[in-house]
Amino acid sequence: MDVFIEKLTEINGELNSFIWGIPGLVLLIGTGILLTICTKVFQVSHIGHWFKETIGSLFRKNSSSTKKTDRKSISEFQALCTALAATVGTGNIAGVAAAIVIGGPGAVFWMWVAAFFGMMTNFSENVLGIYFRRRNSNGEWSGGAMYYLKDGLGRKKGFKTIASVLAVLFACFAILASFGIGNMGQVNKITLNLESAFFSNTNLGTVGGVSILGLIIGCVLVVLGGLIILGGLQRIASFAERVIPFMALAYIFGALVIMFINIENIGAMFVSIFRFAFSNRAVSGGVVGTVFLAMTQGFKRGVFSNEAGLGSSVMVHSSSNVKEPVRQGMWGIFEVFFDTMIVCTMTAIVVLSSGYIDLKTGNPAVTNLDDSTLIARAFGNVFGSFGEWFIAIAMLLFAFTTVVGWSQYGAKAVEYLFGTKAVKIYKVIFVLMIASGAIMTSSLAWDISDTFNGFMMVPNLIGVLTLFPLVVKITRNYINRRIKNKDEKPMLSYDPEIEAEMINKLDEE
Repeated sequence: MDVFIEKLTEINGELNSFIWGIPGLVLLIGTGILLTICTKVFQVSHIGHWFKETIGSLFRKNSSSTKKTDRKSISEFQALCTALAATVGTGNIAGVAAAIVIGGPGAVFWMWVAAFFGMMTNFSENVLGIYFRRRNSNGEWSGGAMYYLKDGLGRKKGFKTIASVLAVLFACFAILASFGIGNMGQVNKITLNLESAFFSNTNLGTVGGVSILGLIIGCVLVVLGGLIILGGLQRIASFAERVIPFMALAYIFGALVIMFINIENIGAMFVSIFRFAFSNRAVSGGVVGTVFLAMTQGFKRGVFSNEAGLGSSVMVHSSSNVKEPVRQGMWGIFEVFFDTMIVCTMTAIVVLSSGYIDLKTGNPAVTNLDDSTLIARAFGNVFGSFGEWFIAIAMLLFAFTTVVGWSQYGAKAVEYLFGTKAVKIYKVIFVLMIASGAIMTSSLAWDISDTFNGFMMVPNLIGVLTLFPLVVKITRNYINRRIKNKDEKPMLSYDPEIEAEMINKLDEE
């Protein structure tokens, strides 16, 4: 058995290094660059419009962004919050800190670059998701990479079979990733974090080698998760809509307080970010911290954080009651902007302004720096023990909302493969697996699930790259109609019946 585990670890390590290594990152960033160029840098050239139509629309009376037109769908804002619930996770805190510790301050710059191009990747995924979605047997919207692979790529001559295979592979990888990186991995982090922050002096012993304290935490999370997840998309979206804005704004506020307290370091902080993005760092032992290391760490953190290119969040964005594919695509731009440009940048500011990184050398200023507790220490320096408790609670909410969000991703993948009736069985199993995450200690399960998470991007990006001319066409159609006020027939769906329905609803507005 030990030999099998060792061999499995070795094989998974090779696969993980490939999918999250240079080939995978080149594919991801390259796709974002291509889409940015082909849409004429939409995220910049129309920045005022997409801000107005996303976060700006929340402040308008009778805005369609917050309206639910029926009980079978969710609002545009709820779709965003549910997607953010899955993407804004512990990686935004501990992950960014790790990127800076390993790759230096320059990693932050490359994280921004990944997010900049990732905006258009996420935009394109959502445009395709809305355009190729359909209603399931329950009357709910279903969309995602599975559908634009099968009905988009599959319509091209000679691609029908391979498109169907890619769609099935994507759904399988999404289900496996939902149990690992989207469930047990997050719950394991929650448990370890709670034990460290609140129960460090508590020892309830073990039963059959299982920590009793971990089991109790797991059972509590099972109950909480069951109440939300088994309530369906409406309850998940309602939970995300309430928790995500509060959680993110509270974290941002705390980070801003730390930034202003350490305001004298801000100038040097930004200088170090740009300096070490393009120059090497001399580190102990004669080893050089290279620009390449900063670049790869920044790219990885940007991709891990916002998931642009993985095809995950489009599965919940497609459940929105939106009529225009481009409109939900703009929410995808905002999703990446908020997740990386705002939340991850706040973490970077906390790390770099708190004195734990030498801004002149770009290396850790203290020995034995633990990136997993670095943010808690920075908050503790300013807010005392309350700061450390706050980060513990923030990590709990970040990770738990990720679990809730990923449950919807897995459910949509199961629905595609086995139908709507199988979703209930999947959700029960998903909820019960939460307890496993609280008591498991093996890192192999998390490493394998991380690999499956990365494997999702291969079929997804094949679909996005082959269908990008359609994305450009739909985007141009939207700009002509909505911005330039030209008289053109809307491009809203591949299905004539759905398109006619959406056009009628647009006329009623």
